[in-house]
Amino acid sequence: MASDWEKYDLFQPTEEHQMLRQTLSSFIKEEVEPQALQHDREERFNLKLFKKMGALGLLGITVEPKWGGAGMDALSVVITHEELSSSDPGFCLAYLAHAMLCTHNIFQNANEEQKNGWLPKLCSGEWIGAMAMSEASAGTDVFGMQSRFTKEKEHFTLNGQKMWITNGTQDENNTPADCVLLYAQSNKKEISTFLIQRGFTGYEVGQKIRDKTGMRSSNTAELVFNNCKIPKENLIGEEGQSLVYMMKNLEIERLSLAAMSLGIAKRCMKEMNKYASERRSFGQSLRQFGQIQKYLAESYAEYMACRTYVYNIARTMNLNQSGQRLPSDAAKLICAQMGKKVADRAIQVLGGFGYVGEYNVERLWRDAKLMEIGGGTNEALEKNITKELYQKG
Repeated sequence: MASDWEKYDLFQPTEEHQMLRQTLSSFIKEEVEPQALQHDREERFNLKLFKKMGALGLLGITVEPKWGGAGMDALSVVITHEELSSSDPGFCLAYLAHAMLCTHNIFQNANEEQKNGWLPKLCSGEWIGAMAMSEASAGTDVFGMQSRFTKEKEHFTLNGQKMWITNGTQDENNTPADCVLLYAQSNKKEISTFLIQRGFTGYEVGQKIRDKTGMRSSNTAELVFNNCKIPKENLIGEEGQSLVYMMKNLEIERLSLAAMSLGIAKRCMKEMNKYASERRSFGQSLRQFGQIQKYLAESYAEYMACRTYVYNIARTMNLNQSGQRLPSDAAKLICAQMGKKVADRAIQVLGGFGYVGEYNVERLWRDAKLMEIGGGTNEALEKNITKELYQKG
């Protein structure tokens, strides 16, 4: 159940949005929360649970119903990521990679035949999707990517390696993702988008990335492409025009990541508020001490300010248009820092109990750090925002 301080029409303005949050709340309580700590400890992705989200219509949340999706808006995307990450940010990250980076991207940019062939499988959970852009020596600098494709008579040939790919492997046996939406350059340094399917010759998992600080319940992997043959019908959009598709999709990705930071902060707020009310020291509850009041009050104020900003952006975001990079970048930048600060305060309030996994905030604190790195580092976002402000005058 939502706390009184969460109940504002801004955050769930329609009956549809209210039902979505209620559905997520029940699913999280019954399915996600009971497994979160254990899967984090074991660095294991819950594939079986992930596929259950297909039946709820969440794996294709923005996709039109004709392809098996829910046909929902940016506000629904924010609600989903906030709620899921309040319980298991790693599981939510796997969801983001599948639903937003892969499925939503295909829905926005693929042709009708490609949508008919791919989207129903992604929306149902039959396929697990990923997106591959980053490389070991190229992250924010997309033109620094070394993955190259050449155009042959009947197919494309791809060579290169991709790194830090969420959902790049499905399990402990290094089973590749069923499909990977991949960006690569031609020798002319023009970026194109391809859909790589499991079973393609020359496509394999190099290694699963282990011992991550956080987000341990999502799989991260290196992908290797050695003379990988890609059918021409697996080219998405126009050849050499993918920078436009990439930048457009980054807007909803960064808003989703901002929503994940909101979820982390919301859960940490609840945990430290509960602990400060129940724990007694020197004959009174912790919440009576000024130092603890400062942590609680500042966390609530910062969380609500960031939450209002994110939801306001989501209410006006048109997923079929681009041009909303400045607010989405700014939202991710400020929310990532806020989420980490609130998680840090929660550990401080819980003291020794906050430092161990059983009380959740330790796990959330570790997960929160990735928000300042993945999907655009703080430094890259600051550069983007400064540039946009200059151009807009």
